[in-house]
Formats: sequence, C-alpha cells, structure tokens
Amino acid sequence: MIVLGLTGSIGMGKSTAAAMLRRLGVPVHDADAAVHRLMAPGGAAVAAVGALFPPALVEDSRGRRIDRAKLGPLVFADQAARRRLEGALHPLVREDERCFLARQRRAGTPIAVLDIPLLYETGGERRVDAVIVVSATPEVQARRVLARPGMTQARLDAIRAIQVLEHEKRRRGDYVVEAGLGKHYTWCALARLIRALRADPQEAGRRHARNRRRYRNHRA
Repeated sequence: MIVLGLTGSIGMGKSTAAAMLRRLGVPVHDADAAVHRLMAPGGAAVAAVGALFPPALVEDSRGRRIDRAKLGPLVFADQAARRRLEGALHPLVREDERCFLARQRRAGTPIAVLDIPLLYETGGERRVDAVIVVSATPEVQARRVLARPGMTQARLDAIRAIQVLEHEKRRRGDYVVEAGLGKHYTWCALARLIRALRADPQEAGRRHARNRRRYRNHRA
C-alpha cells in the first residue's frame, strides 16, 4: 500500500484537496479530525489535556470535554505550552493513524493518505512513502484566510511564523499541487497523480527517496 502525506499551510486549499482525494476513491486520515474526537466528550485526550490546561476543561450535558476556543489562547503564543499540548496529543493521534492504516491494509487498499497540517514541522515525512504539498501564492492565501471570521493580519503572521516556510515546503514536497488556479485545475492535477500512482505503485517511493537525498545534500 502506498501511504501519501498531504500537507499545506493555512489557507492553501489542503482541505479541498483532501475532499477531492476521497472523491477519487482514496481513503484519507484527517489528523485535525482525530484531535477533535480525542478532545470531545469521552475522548482519550480529555483527562491529559485538562490536567495540563484546566481552564480549557469544561463539563456540560454531553460530558467532560476540552473547549478548543478556551484552549487556543493558552497555547497559541506560548511555545512551551504548545509543546506540552503536542506531547499529550501526538501519541494519541499517531495511534489513531496506525489503526487507520491497519484497516486499509486489511482491506487491500492500494493508496491511503495521511492529512497532516504540520507534517514537516513534526517529522511526519518519515512515516509516508511520498508527500503532496498543496500550495498557492501568498496573495491567495492571505485573501482566503483574512476572509475567515475573527482573522487578522497579525494572527495570520503569527500562524505563518510557526509553520515551515512555503518555499521550503514546496522544495521538500515530492508532488506540489497548485491550489490557487481554480478547483478544476486542482482536481485534474490530483486525478493525474492518483492515476499515475495506481499504474506504477513504486514511483512514489523512488521520488521520495530522490527528493530526500537532494534535501539532505542541500542542507549539508
């Protein structure tokens, strides 16, 4: 089974690309959705995250859960707090990911995708056969993100500051899908990629190996 990583900075169109991949018949594990489940009532992360950040732990008719709106301000601008949160969440997300991949292997799935927003920031490229980077111009990104309720330029700048630079993601990605030229263009690019990988399953691994060698040589 080919395991592809899917990543992209905020506002680049990664969620749209993930939905398209599902329409193409490719199962996608959504790391963000896993985090939501883990912090929802009955979620495996509620106790650990609540112990680290008590103001974010709430209880209502549905049970004890982590209020993400309260959690965000506690960790967004605090690198140490963010690392503590990641230490609690990441092992649980990885376990959810492993279960997803095990199910796909048992089902004989030829291609599966791990949708990981901070893939390069967390070393996720080591767990996949190749990486798809969804990208657009900074102008398109800013227009999309600043249209969201409550978003400001300062907040966008702060988010960009904790993500790998866009030109770095594009260079490290094995496949770069342009998502600022319209949905039809994105769909066609993804459809061509999946068709090619189904025809030659070894191609992803070969490209990933070549790209990682180039990256290591460049860094050296």
